[in-house]
Amino acid sequence: MSDWVMVGAAADIPHGHAALVDVDGTPVAVFNVNGQFYAVDDTCSHAEASLSEGELDPEACSIECPMHGSCFDLRTGEPLSLPAYDPVRVHRVEVVDGTLRVAVDAGAMP
Repeated sequence: MSDWVMVGAAADIPHGHAALVDVDGTPVAVFNVNGQFYAVDDTCSHAEASLSEGELDPEACSIECPMHGSCFDLRTGEPLSLPAYDPVRVHRVEVVDGTLRVAVDAGAMP
């Protein structure tokens, strides 16, 4: 398990948006879905595309890869559509006094 890393102010990521942050050298996409924050590896498991640049679906709590259209559940990291069939890692995220903190667990898979 890794330590919590402060990555910025929660207010800097409005509802329905994402941010790319660096957590000890790991690119992580953080999403604000109706005030709930989720964090996943930023790189799509199918191709080298940035998930933080994809289209967020707040109703499905999912992100669509901007390169080939695979969707991933932000709660579990599981792919919801092809061409991806491998999940992306999910990470713990919390808000403490308005500050976002992320903990990347090495090797942790949904």
